This record gives sequence, C-alpha cells and structure tokens, in this order.
Amino acid sequence: MNVAQFGIRFAGTLALLTAASVLPNLPAIFANPAGQESAAQDAEIRSGLVLALNKSRFRNVRVSVSNGVIDLTGSVELFADKEEANKKALHEKKIVAVRNDIRIVSAKISDKDLESTLVEKLKYDRVGYGTTTFNAITVKVLDGTVTLGGNAYSSGDKLSALSAASYTPGVQDVIDDIEVAPLSPIDDGIRLYVARAVYGDPSLNKYAIDPGSPIRISVRDGNVILSGVVETDADKNLAGIRAVSVPGVSKVFNHIQVEGDGLGQK
Repeated sequence: MNVAQFGIRFAGTLALLTAASVLPNLPAIFANPAGQESAAQDAEIRSGLVLALNKSRFRNVRVSVSNGVIDLTGSVELFADKEEANKKALHEKKIVAVRNDIRIVSAKISDKDLESTLVEKLKYDRVGYGTTTFNAITVKVLDGTVTLGGNAYSSGDKLSALSAASYTPGVQDVIDDIEVAPLSPIDDGIRLYVARAVYGDPSLNKYAIDPGSPIRISVRDGNVILSGVVETDADKNLAGIRAVSVPGVSKVFNHIQVEGDGLGQK
C-alpha cells in the first residue's frame, strides 16, 4: 500500500468515527419525532380540557394527560360535578381513555339521613308533568353510594330521578337500576283508568290532595303494581280492589305500605 492509498483509507475511517460520535448527540426531534408529536397532542388535549373546566365548581380539579389518557384528580362538592367533568373529558378529541379519581368532599351525611332526603325529594319529582303517580322509584344507600331502582313512566322521568340524586350533597356515587316502562297505548289507557278508579273512590280521594301521590301505579303488559304509603290496611285493600276492577287489567300486585309499619316508600 502506498502513501496515497493509506491517506484515503485513513480519511474514510476518520469520517465514520466522526459520524458515529455525532449521532448520539442529534436533537431528540430527529431521533424520536413520534414522541414529540405525542407530547404535543397531550398538551393540546390538556389545554382544551382545562379551558372547558374553567368554572368555580371545578376549581380544585387537576388534569394531566399522558399518551392520550386523561387523569382527573382533586375534589368537587357534588357527584354531579364529578360526572360533568368526566363528560367534558370524554368530549375531547384524540383521547384514548379517561381515569376519573375526583373525590366528593361535601358534608358527611349518614346513609339513613341521605336515604330519607332522597325519598322525600323523589316523592315530589316531576310534579306538574302529570307522571308523578306513575313513577315508583326505590332508593337504597350504602356508604354514600345511591342505588335507584323501581319503575319510571318514561326515560325523562328516569333521567330526572338520576339528576336529583346526583345533585344531592353527600352522594358519592349513583347506580342506575331503574326500569322504564315500554311504550304501550294499551298500558297507558290502563294507567289512566286505574288512577281514576283508585283516586276517584270517596275513601281514597283524600290521597289525591297530596301532589306527591302517595299511591303509585305502574303498569306493564296489563299487570298493575301498586306502591306507596297509605294510612290504613283498609285503604290498601280498597286500592287493590279498585285497580283489579278496571277492564284490561291482568293482575294486581299490591305492594302499598301502611303508615306505622316502619316501611316508607323506598
């Protein structure tokens, strides 16, 4: 090998070594452009959600985003606020998932007191809409978690009951077990005739004065379910007799409770 050939080979080796030493120090944007794009997208998601939550009721909510996953932490006063924050997070574009760890920090209320409050609130829910008599929503509370069950006349009545629970201080969570009566012109007719038969009876007419309608009437496929609270066993039995006398009624399930039995409408 002559001097010229050695010089060329040495120059080539030097160039390779120089390139290898420079590569590890290249800006991250060239080494991992996908990572830069993901970080920018996370920042965009967070910025949009922070703006959407710019209300006093969300003042203690914290937002973080990693790889498209939103984490909500902090605290709010009502369960409805926690649900609303969750909805706003899900509304953001390009997200992968939402983890909602927001705490409810409203005043601590015993399960018994919370249940009583909700029973009374739902008793008068939908007054003025003409469907109160046909809603029989049950309430159970365990460790602040509210389970609503029973029957609702329509999806609107169901949503109203869920909303009433969500905005009640002390509620930590709401479980929806409410069944909505299927659309049926025949059942609708039976509901009206049973209501007229029950509340039109001279001995039961006194219950029509209460807008909370102490006697509730649910109908499904011609089967009538009576619930609520009355003053005496005689009133309970009479309501059942009036209901079963209505044409088209297949069967009557009389679940009405009598005052003093320690079993209110739950």
